[in-house]
Amino acid sequence: MAPETVVNAIGTAAGLCSMASFTPQLVKIAREKRAEGVSLRTYVVNVVGFVLWVAYGVLLGSWPVAVSNAVNLLLAGAILVLCRRYDKRPRDNSPPH
Repeated sequence: MAPETVVNAIGTAAGLCSMASFTPQLVKIAREKRAEGVSLRTYVVNVVGFVLWVAYGVLLGSWPVAVSNAVNLLLAGAILVLCRRYDKRPRDNSPPH
């Protein structure tokens, strides 16, 4: 089995990579105030997944899992909010038939 420092280093690197992966999309949407081409469904699934990962980390008592996924939740959630704000597609607000 790998030493604890190696395991922690791998976990830290994984968490940082995950967090960094959302940053370019977030900056692009915020800078351009446009969200064309961004899949709302993808970010909804990401947000739900990160909520579950946070719960999993808390239930296990694994704060690195919980905290890194909480940061990812905030980043993906911010992208989702910006997508809703800047999405130019018409929304159908009529009641279902």
